[in-house]
Amino acid sequence: MYHGQVVIEGNLVSDPERVDLGKNACEMTKFAIAVNRFFRNAKAEAVEEVMFITVQAWGILAKNCLSYLQKGRGVREVGRLRQERWTDKDGGNRERINVVAEHVEFKKEPGEPAKAEATEELDDLDQEIAS
Repeated sequence: MYHGQVVIEGNLVSDPERVDLGKNACEMTKFAIAVNRFFRNAKAEAVEEVMFITVQAWGILAKNCLSYLQKGRGVREVGRLRQERWTDKDGGNRERINVVAEHVEFKKEPGEPAKAEATEELDDLDQEIAS
């Protein structure tokens, strides 16, 4: 088992963007998701913590994410962590950790009925047709 693998779920905070890497490079898309955590603090008060995570997708997965994802849509990614390091314009060392997606599951679109709701609607329709 690869221990650097992560599974993360959240909602897109903006539309995915295609990253231009040159005409001979593989296609890459990146997007940010918001991941919410709910817990009670030491005073038993409800607290919500939001984390923003950048996700990168490559190749055909990048094309699919660019085509089917939009702001607000829920996603679940399985991937690996990738640390980027660079020197900023002031000479300071900077770093960030991204998720490189190996699998992306698209959740239902906002406003789309859940499977149970859709099944109930079909059952009602079947009863109307039978009458």
